Amino acid sequence: MEEILISEYNYPLPDERIAKYPLKERDHSKLLVYRDGQVSQDYFYNVGDYIPSGSLLVYNNTRVIPARLVFHKPSGARIEVFCLEPLAPRDYQLALSSTAGCTWKCMIGNLKKWKEGKLSLPIGNTTVYAERGATIGNTYEVRFTWDNTDLSFAHVLDALGELPIPPYLNRKTEESDKTTYQTVYSRIKGSVAAPTAGLHFTQNVLNDLRQRGIQTTELTLHVGAGTFQPVKTEDANKHVMHTEIIAVPRKAIEDIARNLGHIVAVGTTSMRTLESLYYIGVKLSVQQGNNYDWHVGQFEPYEQLYDITTAEALQAIVNYLDTTGQETLHAETQIMIRPGYTFRVVDQLITNFHQPKSTLLLLVSAFVDGDWHTIYDYALSHDFRFLSYGDSSILTRNSKPNK
Repeated sequence: MEEILISEYNYPLPDERIAKYPLKERDHSKLLVYRDGQVSQDYFYNVGDYIPSGSLLVYNNTRVIPARLVFHKPSGARIEVFCLEPLAPRDYQLALSSTAGCTWKCMIGNLKKWKEGKLSLPIGNTTVYAERGATIGNTYEVRFTWDNTDLSFAHVLDALGELPIPPYLNRKTEESDKTTYQTVYSRIKGSVAAPTAGLHFTQNVLNDLRQRGIQTTELTLHVGAGTFQPVKTEDANKHVMHTEIIAVPRKAIEDIARNLGHIVAVGTTSMRTLESLYYIGVKLSVQQGNNYDWHVGQFEPYEQLYDITTAEALQAIVNYLDTTGQETLHAETQIMIRPGYTFRVVDQLITNFHQPKSTLLLLVSAFVDGDWHTIYDYALSHDFRFLSYGDSSILTRNSKPNK
């Protein structure tokens, strides 16, 4: 596999260019427009001007959960437990609705002060306990229990948890973040970070798009903390991508299949989910029996070329869901979209401006055929705001995916 030097995906990002807070009006953020190698700018409330009528806009409906819990030991030591993803039950909705206890993969702050024993937090007349379990890399299993079956774990997090805003904001979570760090269409709880391209949308923008004949559909990818991990290996191919849970309704898959050639992904999370669908469909097309692999590996797109079209791959998923009587495809993706990737589904991408040396910048570079410098040089020289609460862009591919 050809080496990809991460040092070539670096750029100067002064702290003052990182947006610490969002604009008062979401849709008044700047919009960088990239098409055919040319760059211009507008405001996000005019994004519909750059999307052809008849296109399908696909957004991620995940909702950020208050995943950070702060415990104090009798000694006064502060232990921070950051819930990343459920382990038992594995399903997000089952874990969040559990009233008997659940186990999560967690990051733990001040770990050296929590060598053994249970931590506790009061919630009304109930006490929530946390007990550390096995080590998983640089994370840990944590078992949460409480003695009130009227409370679900979602209630526990809502009452005691803190919304985990990005670490590069270098500030504490504020009350306003509870609203501004959620998209207007967020509804499926599970993320520990917002799909930030969606933060620019308002109901007015969505209404305007529909009036222009632009359809919308939704899917779910629960964003993990791995999205903030920089690439630390000089060869980007040696970076280990994080795995995230995806759920795509049958209707969305049918919508996508009907509109191939006109698919607009809102954010890199939607992009990764949409492109993963192709490889899931390929597996369903070529595998025999019922032992299907619902995990899209990091390098799966680069290991073999398939003559299966995108339409055929999507139809294979619909057929499978019909055969099994399911309405939603549930899977995992570790897909790494980087230069050399062949796009199968997405034609336009709405996305923010990402960190230097990040997998998200590699994704953008792949989408614009390596022309990311043109985009980022323009944004830096025209006072665009960067990262999660920053401005946005709409990027159009020069070549069409394989239908």
